[in-house]
Amino acid sequence: MLQCVFQCAGRVLTQPLQWIASRRLNSGLKRKDMVALPTSTAPSNNNNNNCAICLAEFSDGEQIRFLPQCSHHFHVVCIDKWLLSHSSCPTCRHLLKSNADSSSLHSLHILLA
Repeated sequence: MLQCVFQCAGRVLTQPLQWIASRRLNSGLKRKDMVALPTSTAPSNNNNNNCAICLAEFSDGEQIRFLPQCSHHFHVVCIDKWLLSHSSCPTCRHLLKSNADSSSLHSLHILLA
């Protein structure tokens, strides 16, 4: 446990802006952005497709949400809960937030420089 604390503290001291940027980019989506992600119903021939979060199979006609950047799909309830605290796909870790969302961090960098 102490090793983890030292590694994190070292990262914060040696790479503060990069660390802050990475934490901010994966800090969760706003509810309006999350709800805007596309949903559909699970097909009847789901070919053993499972939700990577809860590991349950998709049932026929069940609401699923898919992430357009990587095309991974999940139960709406599962992915919505995930996206409240993460801004990345739980399967491939593709960031859903754009770099434009970190413009305030760029301003912080200018202030500190």
